[in-house]
Amino acid sequence: MNEAPTATLTYAGKTVEIPVIIGDHVEKALDVRKLRSQTGWITFDPGYANTAACKSAITHIDGENGVVLYRGYDLEELAEKATFVETAMLIMFGELPTRAEREEFRIMLRDQELLHEDLLSHLDGFPPNGHPMSILSAMINAMGSYYPELYDIGSPEDFRLAAAKILSKVRTIAAFSYRKSQGLPLNYPNPNLDYCRNFLHMMFSVPFWTYQAPDPVVRALSIYMLCHADQALDTSCATVRMVGSSQANLFASVSSGICALWGRQHGGASSAALTMFEDVVAGRTTVERIFEASKTSAGRLMGFGQRLFHVEDPRARIIKRTYQNLVKNGYAKRDAFHDIALEIEERALADDYFASRQLFPNTNFYASLLLRAINIPPRMFPVITAIGNMPGWIAHWNEETHSPDQRIHRPRQVYMGRKRHAYTPMEKRKS
Repeated sequence: MNEAPTATLTYAGKTVEIPVIIGDHVEKALDVRKLRSQTGWITFDPGYANTAACKSAITHIDGENGVVLYRGYDLEELAEKATFVETAMLIMFGELPTRAEREEFRIMLRDQELLHEDLLSHLDGFPPNGHPMSILSAMINAMGSYYPELYDIGSPEDFRLAAAKILSKVRTIAAFSYRKSQGLPLNYPNPNLDYCRNFLHMMFSVPFWTYQAPDPVVRALSIYMLCHADQALDTSCATVRMVGSSQANLFASVSSGICALWGRQHGGASSAALTMFEDVVAGRTTVERIFEASKTSAGRLMGFGQRLFHVEDPRARIIKRTYQNLVKNGYAKRDAFHDIALEIEERALADDYFASRQLFPNTNFYASLLLRAINIPPRMFPVITAIGNMPGWIAHWNEETHSPDQRIHRPRQVYMGRKRHAYTPMEKRKS
């Protein structure tokens, strides 16, 4: 029997053996769980760029080779052959569904799509200009109050039901928040429509005219959500797991993920990329100025760069191809935004500054054009991403809750402040 591999760490005359964990894709991790108790030392890793907080069997990202696997299935193949709901089931429940399982879950989504009417009074309490991400987070958290029996999920059946409730109702809440911001009457979900088509109906139908989304537009939305169905331990997913580690319920944990996603450096980046294009179209700046600023500490080329990927991100490639297909088939216009995006991408890929730093277009760059092409307003961009992220957040909450290594997350810090200091009476304090 082979001995488990270890690494040797030596500091200040003390040597310790640290166990090495080797993942299924040959990732190697130093197991430092006992480091402080054995040595008094801790690790320092701002942003957790080199820290694994858990073992996970959900998504593997190989940033050196540009590969994303959901439960072992290649994302590019899923984007070509699967739907968002089918992929969501794979991520949440561990396997691709059979035809019967998919139909059973489709019925569950249909049966869960309506909101409790009392919850709508909560929606009415938000101002018309309230940001839809704020509304979405608050409504998902409040929704849990209507299903207290699911605060403690005790069986696979309960988990399946809670997953169906959140995955179905999140699109209803999202569409309702948009309609409220526009001063439009709410469109109730249509049980005869599939997941993405139903969402577009709730967003864009008006009295006496039902919006019937073209199949390529529905497929484009499905692919966009599928590409975001799980991002492994990005900021929002890590937040869900951290909140869940306290044994917070699924609704509260997912709500926290929405808040984390909202940031401009995360889910808000696609609308920031669109703002960059708008500034060029409106003449407020030029592509040349954007490039000049992006090479200084004062600027950044929005939609470029991704911490994990050192080659082209396959998700970005899929989203770009999906957008280009809409343009090619007449479902989106090739306008100034399109041409500016192409110019920025071509210049960046040919620029040594970006090439040397391995900065490629990320998912947000062409996502901004794809969502704009299907008439999603910029304030709703992170909301659409949140809907896409739901399967991953739900799966990670469940994995965290049932992990044999589960402990409440409590990162250490390296304190750099004042040492013990005596209290200074008021009259002796300097003004």
